[in-house]
Amino acid sequence: MSRWAALPAELDPRVRQLVVRLRRLKDHSGLSLRQLAARTGYSQKSWERYLGGRSLPPREAVEALAGAVGEEPTRLLALHEVAAEAWRNGRREATAGEPEREPLVAPESLSAEATGPRSPGRSLRVALVAGAVALVLALSTAVLLVVRLSGGDPAQPTSPLLATGGQSSPAVSASMPPSASAATSAPTYTCRPERVDGHWYAGLSRTRDAILANGHAGPEVAEAQCLLRRAGISPGAVDGIFGPVTERAVRQVQRRAGLVVDGIIGPHTWKALRQ
Repeated sequence: MSRWAALPAELDPRVRQLVVRLRRLKDHSGLSLRQLAARTGYSQKSWERYLGGRSLPPREAVEALAGAVGEEPTRLLALHEVAAEAWRNGRREATAGEPEREPLVAPESLSAEATGPRSPGRSLRVALVAGAVALVLALSTAVLLVVRLSGGDPAQPTSPLLATGGQSSPAVSASMPPSASAATSAPTYTCRPERVDGHWYAGLSRTRDAILANGHAGPEVAEAQCLLRRAGISPGAVDGIFGPVTERAVRQVQRRAGLVVDGIIGPHTWKALRQ
């Protein structure tokens, strides 16, 4: 069994969960990093970075590791999808936190200043371009002002309720201003459990293999929440949002069914929920 170095403290928990899972699979297989590199096509240095939490492994590398150790890749790929989103968000936040640097003066500008004023012909071309840009901006502003004063695009209905037959769709609610969207109610889900051919359904989705994890949303999540309630485990509100409370409930039902406890709903967890 390998003795792994501690993962970086700033590593996102979702990325940490993926790395720990990959480490366990590598250890249980008995493969060394050199053997793993030979079987997957990724170098030993790459696997040292991936399993050390210094770099996120690509999806193909995760799938190659699963094939090398004889593991079903579905759960690993679901973990990788969640970890990749967390990794991208972390990098965007790090980039946003960097202070802006003042632009350096271009060498062309320095040479122009050193050699004196530009030729009259070039100055005229620059003035013409600047005038054209100003004209385009002025026309665009005038068009927007006319559209706003005339009440918007006449081809669009004046009320989102008329466009949807009296019900506000999520896409329309997203495009409405805050004052209008606040007046419409958020999507609500009603559990209607029934047993069909030996399986339980709540009337919101009939999927048996959708991969759901923390951060997902939609009717499939609401279906799982209803089935968790039917099993006597509270997932919180049936709102179609996969949050920490729903994840804890999923872990409980996985533990009760003797499944891998990872808080991710896959085909095996759906089977346990619908039995």
